[in-house]
Amino acid sequence: MSPVAPTPYIIEEYVRWSDVDFAGIIFYGSYVRFFEIAETELFRSCGLAYKDVFDRYDIFLPRRVAHSEFYHPPRLDDRLRVATYVGKVGTTSMTLNFDVLLNAGTGELAAAGWMVLVCVDRKALRPRLLPPGLVTALAPHTLSVAAARSALGVPGT
Repeated sequence: MSPVAPTPYIIEEYVRWSDVDFAGIIFYGSYVRFFEIAETELFRSCGLAYKDVFDRYDIFLPRRVAHSEFYHPPRLDDRLRVATYVGKVGTTSMTLNFDVLLNAGTGELAAAGWMVLVCVDRKALRPRLLPPGLVTALAPHTLSVAAARSALGVPGT
């Protein structure tokens, strides 16, 4: 039996009234909401619900970097596919990648982003090693951007 290849974790979400400007086009800051939902559900799917994971490992995962790029503006009521996956895993930090695709089956990117999460001790708020259990649990969704976009059917990958 061969091991299963890692894949992006995907949620689907509508662009809601609170996500758009007066013209009905998504506001760039709204992507943070989509990223947060995708991240939370990725962790939950790996047995790492945030209500438990911080107590289990006695850590927090604050953001050190948040980066976004915008390609095609979704509009009110568009249904988006938000893919998230773990990219680089370091000793005290990891990178979460996000690809937002228009759900028209074309694989067209609406936006993409990434965040660096730093593992810190909850009391001292100082960096500490990523717990091995956390890294192992996220392994089914740890892959390169190129591999993830190929799996998602993004053109040009």
